[in-house]
Amino acid sequence: MNERETRKKLIDPHLQKAGWIVLPFREQAEIAKYTRHAIEEYPTTNGPADYVLVSKGEIVAVVEAKKVEVGTQSVLNQAKRYALGIEKNRFDFNGYKVPFLYSTNGFQTWFEDVRKIGSRSREIAGFHTPQALDELLQKEDDRSRQWLQSTPNDHVFLRPYQFDAIQSIESALLANKRRMLVAMATGTGKTYTAISLLYRLLKSEFARRILFLVDRRALAAQAVSAAASFEVEPGIKFNRAYEVYSQRFQKEDFDEDTKFDPKVLPNEYLANPKPNHTFVYICTIQRMQINLFGKNSVFGSGDTDPDDDADKIDIPIHAFDCIIADECHRGYTSAEESRWREVLDHFDAVKIGLTATPAAHTKAYFNDVVYRYEYEKAVREGYLVDYDAVRIRSDVRIKGIFLKEGEEVTLQDPTTGQLKLDILEDERKFDPADIEHTITSVDSSKKIVKEFADYALEQEQELGRFPKTLIFADNDLPHTSHADQVVQLLREQFNRGDEFVQKITGAKNVDRPLNLIRKFRNRPEPSIVVTVDMLSTGVDIPALENIVFIRPVQSRILFEQMMGRGTRKCDEINKTHFTAFDVLGVLEYFSKASAFTTDPPCKPTRTLREIINDLYNNKDQEYNKRVLVKRLQRIAKNITAEGRAQLAAFIPHGDIGVFAKELPSKLDRDWMNTMTLLRNDGFIDLLDHYPRAKPTFIIDKITEDAVTSELLIRGKYRPVDYIEAFTNFVKENASTYEALAVLLNRPRDFKTETLYDLRKKLESQPEQFTEKNLRMAYHHELADIISIVKHAAKNEPLFSAEERVARAITRIKQRKTFTPAQEGWLKIIQDHLAQNLLIDEKDFKMIPFSRRGSWKTANKVFDGKLEDLVKEINEAMVA
Repeated sequence: MNERETRKKLIDPHLQKAGWIVLPFREQAEIAKYTRHAIEEYPTTNGPADYVLVSKGEIVAVVEAKKVEVGTQSVLNQAKRYALGIEKNRFDFNGYKVPFLYSTNGFQTWFEDVRKIGSRSREIAGFHTPQALDELLQKEDDRSRQWLQSTPNDHVFLRPYQFDAIQSIESALLANKRRMLVAMATGTGKTYTAISLLYRLLKSEFARRILFLVDRRALAAQAVSAAASFEVEPGIKFNRAYEVYSQRFQKEDFDEDTKFDPKVLPNEYLANPKPNHTFVYICTIQRMQINLFGKNSVFGSGDTDPDDDADKIDIPIHAFDCIIADECHRGYTSAEESRWREVLDHFDAVKIGLTATPAAHTKAYFNDVVYRYEYEKAVREGYLVDYDAVRIRSDVRIKGIFLKEGEEVTLQDPTTGQLKLDILEDERKFDPADIEHTITSVDSSKKIVKEFADYALEQEQELGRFPKTLIFADNDLPHTSHADQVVQLLREQFNRGDEFVQKITGAKNVDRPLNLIRKFRNRPEPSIVVTVDMLSTGVDIPALENIVFIRPVQSRILFEQMMGRGTRKCDEINKTHFTAFDVLGVLEYFSKASAFTTDPPCKPTRTLREIINDLYNNKDQEYNKRVLVKRLQRIAKNITAEGRAQLAAFIPHGDIGVFAKELPSKLDRDWMNTMTLLRNDGFIDLLDHYPRAKPTFIIDKITEDAVTSELLIRGKYRPVDYIEAFTNFVKENASTYEALAVLLNRPRDFKTETLYDLRKKLESQPEQFTEKNLRMAYHHELADIISIVKHAAKNEPLFSAEERVARAITRIKQRKTFTPAQEGWLKIIQDHLAQNLLIDEKDFKMIPFSRRGSWKTANKVFDGKLEDLVKEINEAMVA
């Protein structure tokens, strides 16, 4: 199409859809009569503008149109030239006689608000409506910015890092950034941080209509509950200060103690946004996708909840002026979820992404990570808990299954569930990747469950309660469900009734999964939940103490989200850590990957029809030939005799394998006839829906598995390897690191500051040589850091802190005698040493010393020789 055809067939309809009436220019006097008109070929002193947009008798925008093959971003410069040449218009913004500019080719549209010096253009999904441009003109942006800059965030319940996150976002907004990413570890309160931010954006009037997007209905319910409970000012909840709307919920979506009164957003608020509308709309991205593109567009995403009551609505691009995309790591450009990007791109709004696991493609969309608060820092600062790891090793899961000729197996029809016995007429080898997809080993699954159960029962004895456990199974397919198998084995193993172990997935045989999630979070039972994907992200269960991986995980984003289910603190049960049980080497695999993944998202998979059309249009011809041949060869491996008979109507003998092999030469010899066949609708439909051989699923009751387990330090080091690494570090750095050198070579100079430096230095190593990790490696729960270092350097015995204190005080008492008053002080000193290993004068200002007196008081009791005594004690502690 040339430019005129482009305007008539593409651009005019877009303008009309946005509410503009397209008319040719007649005379200048008529402009004052127009209210929502797009005037063609409007004359300026710099030439005719393709269109000017007139609202309420004033020209508010210039539109420059180009034919399709012309990129439109740079074309805005031409629109600026016309904007400088408009006469008899009341606006003047640094010489521009209109506030807004557009450039478009019918497929791509760019927009710029030129009212301020240094303005930035941006791509938008379509034209603004007349009402939208009126609203933009009336918005008092300077006043909102001044409020954000001058009003401190003094919310009493926010944590320091949450203040920092909000400040970073506001700084980015004030710097005119419209896309930004906030990366905060799972469990650090992203939702509450976001609600506090939203309150400030609404109060400052920086934003009025805010969309809070989540990817699960459970997360939408959590966000609604958070808005209802978050106190923005003393005595004022967020949902009382501002309107909070949501999609439709059921009462069981919420906790029992939550008042169930969410307000459903009227469709009018989406279809016809008004300047006086001020609200937050909490919605799943699946629902918004249906609202924008219809039900046929919705993607499948594992265990998601359908939005059956959602309908397509004509929503203008200015319906929201700020979007918070929670858990925004979930794709935006992958094959399954590419519509996410289209949902976000539809709106001309500030977009703020929240995630615990930023990926390269997420960062590429949101442009800048404006704030980052990572898991390890949150653990160090006491806001999250660390984890222990147990590696469960299964020969079957590592080596696969080998079945011999003559062995009896059970075959299960995956479509009906029907079982039948079969005798193998030849040997068969199954790789580890086949397990739970083509074959299952009953013995392997039983032994894996028993190995976990042994640990869990030990935990129960130690804790006085059964640890809440989340198990990730491989799949939940009808009739061959791995999740169902694991649930049954767990129920048999623990024998505590069905309520003790439950499955929570999006399968049709799971009744009210959100209600089950609520029970898992708030009640003692279920104590164990088996899932696949549904609880992998966003669901908040603070009391969770065990996570079990019996499924492969190849995405670091998904892995970190799964691990994040256990990181939250739970003071009610005095939770100190959680334990990750790894059957398939997931922890070891991801220990070698970077924290910020650069793996690209999977590309959208083209259909056969799309490949053939690209080939027909000479797009990457050689490449598409190879792709098509591979697709056809794949069909040859799966098609049945019935399918080959149907294909015989199109190709000789229906042999698609031979046809694929000869296809490149056929295209070279007879392009047109071969392409006519390939583009035949009947042929393509048959290739898309050819009869396939019925799959069978083998239940192996013969193979015996060998299952063992061991504790892993930091999720990847075997204890022996960790000890070796620590020993090498100590010996290699005994003279270069000051704290190590003092302890090993000049113990008389070892002071409390040196002990602090030693701990920090060891903890800062890549292996994180903390006392906790080292004690786990040495299987000595009470070993003190001094004896651990000296054991590594000189093979001295390991002592607990109490043993070291007893040895030191005994040495002192062998040389000195003490009065009863002095013995009283010595007892307090001894208790302090058991916790801190060393002592100095400043410690006497703290409880319990301060209750008995000060350093001066104690010094008097020890006849003015307390300083010398403290030195002797510290030397004895290090000896």
